[in-house]
Amino acid sequence: MFEENEHITRINLDGKEFILIGTAHVSKHSAELVKKVIESEKPDSVCIELDEPRYQTIIDGNKWKETDIFKIIKEKKATLLLINLVISSFQKRMAKQFGINAGQEMIQGAESANEIGAALVLADRNIQITFSRIWNGVGLWGKAKLITAIFISIFDDEDISEEELEKMKSQDMLNSILNDFTINFPKLKIPLIDERDQYLSEKIKQAPGPKVVAVLGAAHIPGIKEEIKKEHDLARLSEIPAKSKALSIIGWSIPLLILAVIVYTFIANPTAGVQQTISWVLWTGSFAALGTALAFGHPLTIITAFVAAPITTLHPLIAVGLFTGIVQAYLRRPSVGDFENLSEDVFSLKGFWNNKVTRILLIVTLSNLGGSIGTIIGGADVVRLFLENL
Repeated sequence: MFEENEHITRINLDGKEFILIGTAHVSKHSAELVKKVIESEKPDSVCIELDEPRYQTIIDGNKWKETDIFKIIKEKKATLLLINLVISSFQKRMAKQFGINAGQEMIQGAESANEIGAALVLADRNIQITFSRIWNGVGLWGKAKLITAIFISIFDDEDISEEELEKMKSQDMLNSILNDFTINFPKLKIPLIDERDQYLSEKIKQAPGPKVVAVLGAAHIPGIKEEIKKEHDLARLSEIPAKSKALSIIGWSIPLLILAVIVYTFIANPTAGVQQTISWVLWTGSFAALGTALAFGHPLTIITAFVAAPITTLHPLIAVGLFTGIVQAYLRRPSVGDFENLSEDVFSLKGFWNNKVTRILLIVTLSNLGGSIGTIIGGADVVRLFLENL
C-alpha cells in the first residue's frame, strides 16, 4: 500500500476509496509510479485522463488513415483539429527529447488495468468539446491571439530540462501551453480546467467497484479533491453552447447594415456606391487571400479566397475557409502517407507547412481569420465613404 504523498492522494467517500495519482504527461517517473500503484493496490477500476478519440488514437496509430478531410472542413472542425494537432506536437516533442512515449503514464494505466482485470474508465471530456467551449469563449482578436500563443509554444525549439519537466507536474498539459493566454482571458480557465475537474470527478465517482485508481495530470488533483464531493451533470458539461441570441442578431445585423449602406449610397451617389463596393471587395478578398497565401495555398486556392470572401463575409453561417479548404483538398489531395506522417510532421513548423493535411487546416484557419479582419476594415471603410457622401 502506497502512503499518501505529493503525487498520491487518497479520498474515502460514500464507502469507496479513490486513489488519485498526479502525473506529468511525459515523465518516465510518472509511468513507473502508475504501474507500481496499480500493481500494489489492485483496484476494481482504473480511470485515465483520456477520452475515447484520444485513446483510440494512442492504441491505433493507423486511425489517421480513416480521416475524411472533406468532412472535417464541411463540419467546421478544421481549426479545432489544427489546435489539437499542435498541442499534441508540443507533448510529443518533449516525449521525444526524453526518449519516452507521449502519454505513457495513461498507456501504462490502461495496460496495468488489463493485467489485473480492473475495469478501464476513460474519464476525460471529449477534447473537441473542450476546444469548442474555449473557442466560443473568445472573440475574433482572442482567436487570433490563441492561435498565435499556441504556435509560439509549439515551435519553440529550446530543450526542456528534466527539472523543468518535473515542475510541469503542477500544470495540466493544455494549461501549461496556454498559461499566458489564460492570464489575459481568465474566463478560459473555466472550460480548460474547472469544467474538466468536474467532469473527471463525476466519472471517477461513477467508476465501478469500491476501490478506484485515477491517473491524472497533477493540475487536476486540487480541483478534483473538492469537486468529487459534489454532484455534477455530465450531459450539461458535454454540451457545446449555442451562440447567444444577441451574437446571432449582431452577426446578421452587421452584414445587412453594410449591404443597406452600399445600396443607399448607390441610389444617392452611384459613383460613391461603386467605391464602397470596390473597397469591400478589396479589403475582405485581399486579407482572406493573404491568409491563404501565408499558408502556402495553391494559386487557385488564393484566387478562391479573394473571390469568395466578399460574399461569404456577408453571410454569418458561411465562412471563406469552407471554400478554400475544399479547393485546396481537391487540388492537393492528402495521401495516406500524409496522414501517416502527421505524428512526425507536427514536430516542426516546416513539417506543418509541408504536410498536405496540416496545410489544408492552416489554409482554412488563416483564410477565415483574414476574411474576418478584412470585414472589420472593409466595413469601417464602407461607413467612412457613406458619411463622406451624405
